[in-house]
Amino acid sequence: MSVSNQHPTPLLETLNIRLADSKDNGDRQFVTALGRGLALLAAFEHQDQLSHQALCQAAALPKATVTRLIHTLTTLGFLTTTADGQYRLGSSALRLSMAAWGRHDMVALAEPLLREFARTHEVSVNLATEVDGEMRYLACCRSPARLSVNLQVGSAVPVADTAIGRAFYAISTPSKRTDIEARLQEHLPAPAFTKAQQQLSDAAVHYQTHGYTLSDGEFSPDILAVAVGVYDVVTGAYAYSLNASVPRASRDSDDYAALIVPKLQALAERIGRGEA
Repeated sequence: MSVSNQHPTPLLETLNIRLADSKDNGDRQFVTALGRGLALLAAFEHQDQLSHQALCQAAALPKATVTRLIHTLTTLGFLTTTADGQYRLGSSALRLSMAAWGRHDMVALAEPLLREFARTHEVSVNLATEVDGEMRYLACCRSPARLSVNLQVGSAVPVADTAIGRAFYAISTPSKRTDIEARLQEHLPAPAFTKAQQQLSDAAVHYQTHGYTLSDGEFSPDILAVAVGVYDVVTGAYAYSLNASVPRASRDSDDYAALIVPKLQALAERIGRGEA
């Protein structure tokens, strides 16, 4: 007897099968419009962004129907428009999944590693991902040393002013970087946006050269932080970034980076592999 090595059926295909079954069975309790909207969101399971035409093809729905669904989902924040006119998951979809993220196997497995890292090295260490132009914290372990900013799971911090945000930008694909910059441009005045662009560009160059990013008082005057990307071997992509921070008064930035970055990189690899 052979063992199947097939991948799980894509979510969109599964939903489309159930949509068809509900129609064939005459299920009067089934809300077809809602099912189609959810199926449209499922098209993003393995895609960061999609065009209107690609959504029509993926959902096998008429253009006019997809247009109405996109309008509804965009109005409610479940989809958002990218800088080049495509669509990606919006803040409502991402916030709705925040609790699930917190229970994600990789995040759950990371928490004891973060606690041990914070205790051993006397630093605060956090895992985050980008949501609608901000970094959202998924796991946090505070240092024994008192820091001026108390961040918790779900807290949001700027992308451009923080090491963890700069690292996420540095590891992102070109299209993702463009989206992040577009979100910043929407919410920042022109001079602040220009500054943020330069900070992120410099951080990306620094990351490429040194393998980490740094924030030395930019986010909070008394916080020194370094950060690295986390490569998720399950999805085959960078999905998170990881930082380690201390009070600025206690460490020189170069000495601190030389000491903690190799250890933080090793931690990121363990998290990315899903090690307990």
